Amino acid sequence: MFKHLRSDIPSSIVVFLVALPLCLGIALASGAPLLSGIISGIVGGIVVGIVSQSHTSVSGPAAGLSAVVLASITQLGGFDLFLTAVILAGIFQLAMGAANTGFLSDYVPSNVIKGLLSAIGIILILKQIPHALGFDSDPEEDFSFIQPDGENTFSELINALNLFTPGAIVISVLSILLLVGWDKTPLRKLKFLPAPLFVVLFGIVLNWLFGQFAPYLALESSHLVNIPPIDTANLSSYIHLPTLSHLSNYHVWTVAITVALVASLETLLNIEAVDRMDPHKRYSPPNRELWAQGVGNVIAGFVGGLPLTSVVVRSSVNIEAGAATKLSAILHGVLMLACVLLIAPFLNLIPLSALAAILLMTGYKLAKISLFKEMYRKGWAQFIPFITTVIAIVFTDLLIGILIGLGMSAFFLLLSNYQSPFIKGEEKLHIGEVMRLELASQVSFLNKARIKETLWTAPEDTKILIDAKNADFIDHDVIELINDFKNIVAPEKNIQINIVGLKEKYQLSDHIQFISVLDKETQQKLRPDEILALIKAGNERFVNGKWQEKDYRHQVNATSMGQNPMAVIIGCIDSRTSPEIIFDAGLGDFLTIRLAGNIISPEVVGSIEIAVEKLGAKLIVVKGHSKCGAVAASLQHTPDKLNMATVTAKIYRAVEQCDCTDKNANEISSETIEKITRLNVQNSIDDIINASTYLRKRLEKGEIGLVAAYHDVHTGKVYFED
Repeated sequence: MFKHLRSDIPSSIVVFLVALPLCLGIALASGAPLLSGIISGIVGGIVVGIVSQSHTSVSGPAAGLSAVVLASITQLGGFDLFLTAVILAGIFQLAMGAANTGFLSDYVPSNVIKGLLSAIGIILILKQIPHALGFDSDPEEDFSFIQPDGENTFSELINALNLFTPGAIVISVLSILLLVGWDKTPLRKLKFLPAPLFVVLFGIVLNWLFGQFAPYLALESSHLVNIPPIDTANLSSYIHLPTLSHLSNYHVWTVAITVALVASLETLLNIEAVDRMDPHKRYSPPNRELWAQGVGNVIAGFVGGLPLTSVVVRSSVNIEAGAATKLSAILHGVLMLACVLLIAPFLNLIPLSALAAILLMTGYKLAKISLFKEMYRKGWAQFIPFITTVIAIVFTDLLIGILIGLGMSAFFLLLSNYQSPFIKGEEKLHIGEVMRLELASQVSFLNKARIKETLWTAPEDTKILIDAKNADFIDHDVIELINDFKNIVAPEKNIQINIVGLKEKYQLSDHIQFISVLDKETQQKLRPDEILALIKAGNERFVNGKWQEKDYRHQVNATSMGQNPMAVIIGCIDSRTSPEIIFDAGLGDFLTIRLAGNIISPEVVGSIEIAVEKLGAKLIVVKGHSKCGAVAASLQHTPDKLNMATVTAKIYRAVEQCDCTDKNANEISSETIEKITRLNVQNSIDDIINASTYLRKRLEKGEIGLVAAYHDVHTGKVYFED
């Protein structure tokens, strides 16, 4: 951890300078003693930083809790009693961490987390513009839209335009220019001096120069960091202690549970968001973080601090300043402690407009326009929950905005689940039209209406396949619905239904009523052009990965007593061209003849005649393929080369017919191989026609078909020629 001191020390200083006025602002907004905010920042930095396993998160008092704290102090009648509730809240968080409740953060969608970050960025920009203009009437961490003074975020912007301070504008503009152009200056090489720290020093020096040479630009104390003087010799008078004698007070426990739940939820959300900002994408264990926050709140309650959480603003500043490990967060707490004891007067020289410049740049990086464009391109289901979260957080607060964003995400999840319980398709097979319903992974009761409408409106005499292989969960109501359709509706409408892929837990077994196997009657009705269309459709399904479900056990039984193939396929011996697979066919659909180079011999012609005359096949397909080894071998054909010559000699005719410029080259192109392969297929077709008077007459009468095919082994696509 200490090897990254060059990065962690400068970043800890930047976080400390940003966090200090924020701690004071939260204490003021919460109606608590000012020092309680500083104490919480110290505990959040040192104690939580040590216990936590997050590398970049920075904890402290949070704006999201200020309204809860203010209401709780009022309800309990004093800050001392409230501290007792803070201790109990910490104990509850320890219990939540031990019970592994941190898993809840994993269920927050990324679009909501990105909305949270963007909203924080927009709020930073809107809230820091007044400070950049020198209008500093509000505390630094007044992040709520409706402010305690009756103003809101936008009215405060208008006030700032009317009551700006020229010196503050000069400092903030120059500071922003420095931050934007920092990487183009030689100072970027100074690892111990990150841009935000330089901006703070620059603001102090520039304001001093204003006082010396341009007094009309010099900033008054109201535009500087204002840490009240503390008598270090009498610190006990500033520290409040809990009133533990009121542990039996019902209201104390109510407040403790409220603080624990709100602080834990905010912490889990912030940790998830901060991990997304981490350039190294490291993981912060959420249960360990709850434990760390619990320890921090117990100690904060005992020493007079406000309840604390992980805070996005400080954490994002920490990341932007280049922090490498959690040592940065720990050191920022140490610096805060030193500030209280030693250096408060020096810190009161820092212009708020310089800090505003740092937070403005942080806000811009959190809410980049490119992020909005990216979310928009992902579609409405991602963009609307994202933009809803952004708007809700900006106009309410963090927790309410997150809950609204989660509600919108849940709506789109339910809508998606309702709209797509299955993928519906119509498949034209040799047994007729088959309606295919492929169930989604999650089929809930919300899908019941659409499934019922689809099944109950199916025409009579339909064949329906319900494929549940991908369904991890099917609601009991849907199972009951399918059962009713199978047992009552389908028989009454003469609908044949296959149900496949059901798990045993559904208490409904697979149900098979029709099998994709050709019978004699269907085979005799099919015409050659219809068979070719079926084969093309099967290849289309194969290429698109939408092949039909086949139960080969049932097909084996169905074909055991006889066969009624619709086509004979003459193909090469290549291992990548199994016809039943690439044409998405079942057992018994094809008679397959395979020889190297799909060459034709008297034995092959005789086999084709048997297929047509005795078995009823009505289509002959001669199929070659790309990257054919037999064709490549024929290019080096030598008559005396073993028995291969009987194959290559026949293919060599195509080589001689090919008008190819590179057929004699050492390296033969794939285009030349393809051209020779297609010519060889055509030669095989001519050989079939010339060798069989019987087949030739059947072809002339249109009783059978003969087509050439070329299979591209790269894509699986088969191209046909008449």
